[in-house]
Amino acid sequence: MANLSLDRLDHLVLTVRDVDQTCAFYQRVLGMEVETFGRGRTALCFITSAPLADWVEHLKTCGVALRDGPVKRSGAEGPIDSIYLDDPDQNSIEVSTYASS
Repeated sequence: MANLSLDRLDHLVLTVRDVDQTCAFYQRVLGMEVETFGRGRTALCFITSAPLADWVEHLKTCGVALRDGPVKRSGAEGPIDSIYLDDPDQNSIEVSTYASS
């Protein structure tokens, strides 16, 4: 099995009470840009350079169920391929890869 690692965080979406207030905080305090994705979709997205097939195999080895994917989605820098899993608290985790250009 390849040594898998996450390269960076692409985008972060949180469950919040007031979306506008939270976005304003992250913009003002942390200088983050607000990105809107289709149909109100929310996810925590990590970018990897490893093939998603390797991640799927790794999740099986760890006994972690794949919730969805691979599917095509939109990342902060363009189209991505994503897989989804849930952490122990049922938070959705998205692991994605950008297509090589």
